[in-house]
Amino acid sequence: MKVKLTKVDEVHMVIDADDSIYRELFDFFSFEVPGAKFMPAVRNRFWDGYIRLFNIKTHKIYMGLFPYIYQFCKEHNYELETDGLVNYAENRTLEEIKEWAKTLDLPFEPRDYQLEAIQRAVSKNRRLLVSPTASGKSLIIYMLHKWYEHKKARATGDDECKTLIIVPTTSLVEQMAKDFAEYGYDQPICKIYSGQEHFDANVTISTWQSFSKAPKEWMNQYDVVVGDEAHLFKAKTLTSILEKMKNVTYRFGTTGTLDNSQVHRLQLEGLFGPFTQVVSTYDLMEEGTVAKLGIHCLILNHPKQSKMTYQDEMDYLVSNEKRNKFIVNLVKSLKGNTLVLFQYVEKHGVVLYNMMQPILKEKLHYVYGGTDAKDREQVRGLVEESRDACILASYGTFSTGINIRRIDNIVFASPSKSKIRNLQSIGRGLRISDDKTEVKLYDIADNLNGDNYTIRHLRDRINIYTTEGFDYQIHEIKL
Repeated sequence: MKVKLTKVDEVHMVIDADDSIYRELFDFFSFEVPGAKFMPAVRNRFWDGYIRLFNIKTHKIYMGLFPYIYQFCKEHNYELETDGLVNYAENRTLEEIKEWAKTLDLPFEPRDYQLEAIQRAVSKNRRLLVSPTASGKSLIIYMLHKWYEHKKARATGDDECKTLIIVPTTSLVEQMAKDFAEYGYDQPICKIYSGQEHFDANVTISTWQSFSKAPKEWMNQYDVVVGDEAHLFKAKTLTSILEKMKNVTYRFGTTGTLDNSQVHRLQLEGLFGPFTQVVSTYDLMEEGTVAKLGIHCLILNHPKQSKMTYQDEMDYLVSNEKRNKFIVNLVKSLKGNTLVLFQYVEKHGVVLYNMMQPILKEKLHYVYGGTDAKDREQVRGLVEESRDACILASYGTFSTGINIRRIDNIVFASPSKSKIRNLQSIGRGLRISDDKTEVKLYDIADNLNGDNYTIRHLRDRINIYTTEGFDYQIHEIKL
């Protein structure tokens, strides 16, 4: 029994095998989406809730899933033939990478795990790099661009290497460009988002929303593509961008967190390449690279409530005056800079802002989806220079990627069970500074009847904290 793989382009390969093997591969690469049974499309029978990574009609599959096909054939004792499939392995040594890194004239010496990440990435020319907040992902991305610039110069004498970096928000476009400048990059950077002028440059940083509108031929002008915050690339629009970039050989995803589902990881590996854990948050804390984290789980005991739907429970909590007063008083009592994260802008963010503003006045900064990118960057700069500021922000704007060294406290004003959102949000406070070595998280949960949604979500978060090796304390408070 034989399985033959043939490269179609830089995104897909096609499998040639017997029909019985096609069925086996179809089942092998089929996964139920977690929580799918609660989704309207499944409940209305428009979709069965499964993601299938092998197309049984076209026999196509993502190039990045080659290691899984290799393992599948090995387990089933099938002969594997890779006709025309490019072997991307280059087997770069860590010593070679270290010597090359010295030529970059960086303002500081890269950490060992960053150099190891580069070595593993360029040895395959594709890689999904999982590295937590404050571990220096932007430097890894910068070094990837410089490596392929160096590689092209050696091969052709031309160092014009075009790299596209896709980020989720306008704030991250500006932040990434600023980081590159700090590393010594002195060439123009094309920044693509609403209102920005497009021009030809070796480095382009774009939001996925803006880049999704680009024509296919324009998408394929790049040598390297990097998907920052790659965990978001399971979204249909983001996947579509990577699939249209059929001629782009060098592909990398960087993220701080993956969720616990196998389908999520396999989708990302299919698009970017094999998974690599660069370093853990616990390891960074132990070596003093990031701030020590202390978690205080605050369980607010409400008068007993009858069972509610999830949305009814959320509406009850965000409109609860005593709960909102508790949050305001908590923030007022904290020393240092505080980041308060909420979920619903109109229902909760506006309410908290109106309660906090008369107390905190000019110390309060309000950020949500409608806040302009330059205003967000200005807030970031102001807080960096402050010692007692408060940022009241929606999860969508400040839970991912934003780099603020001077965050001393984080308050989860809205409950969430998402592993990615929680760990990304915690990451906002992990960066250290000259006078900051620890951060405190105040994780607010609500006991309405002993087994309501937000209490169950707290249990999920505690499981995450335990798995990550974080220290936490539980405090019960009568509301």
